[in-house]
This record gives sequence, C-alpha cells and structure tokens, in this order.
Amino acid sequence: MSVPLYQAKAELFRTLGHPVRIRVLELLQDGPKPVRDLLAEVGIEAPGMSQHLAVLRRAGLVTSTRDGSLVTYALSTPDVADLLAAGRRILGAVLTDREGLLVQLQAQPQDR
Repeated sequence: MSVPLYQAKAELFRTLGHPVRIRVLELLQDGPKPVRDLLAEVGIEAPGMSQHLAVLRRAGLVTSTRDGSLVTYALSTPDVADLLAAGRRILGAVLTDREGLLVQLQAQPQDR
C-alpha cells in the first residue's frame, strides 16, 4: 500500500531536518565528491558521515559510485539543488519580514 503524497513529502523534509545533511547536499552542488572530501569539509567522524549519507541515499537525494575503495557521492538530480535554493530564498524572505516587523514594533509607542 502506497503512502499519501503529503506523507511522502513530510518524510522528505524530515530527511532534510539535520544540518549535516543540508551541508553535505550544499557541498555536492558543485559536483560529485569522495567521502574523504566531505569528511574534511563537514568535520564529523566517519561513522556519523556514513549514517547521514545512508539516510540521504535511502531518500533518493544522493547517489554513490565506488571505484575500488573510493566512494563518491553526487546529487541524484539537479532538483535537489533547486530545493536548497528555494529554501534559501524562503529563509531570506522570512528573516526580512521578521526584521521589518521588529522595526515597526520598535517605532510604535508601547501598548498600555
């Protein structure tokens, strides 16, 4: 039995709910990278990186290739980079709106 689309979307966003995973996806926007490079950039231990990469792989957000002992990861589709860009735009808009509200709040006399 398949899950409803909204549930699948929620699972996708839960996958993106960890800063290490977001950082890995950001790094992969520039092209495929071996695990050793991801480890150097992110600064976590290999077992932790392995777990995060497995979550991203199961979600279909990244693919991996092996050449001997070298494992390289890449974004599964350019849409992943588009999603990260949309998140950045949304965050920018939200923060801008909050800043505008703060300015308005500070400009108004205090409520009694």
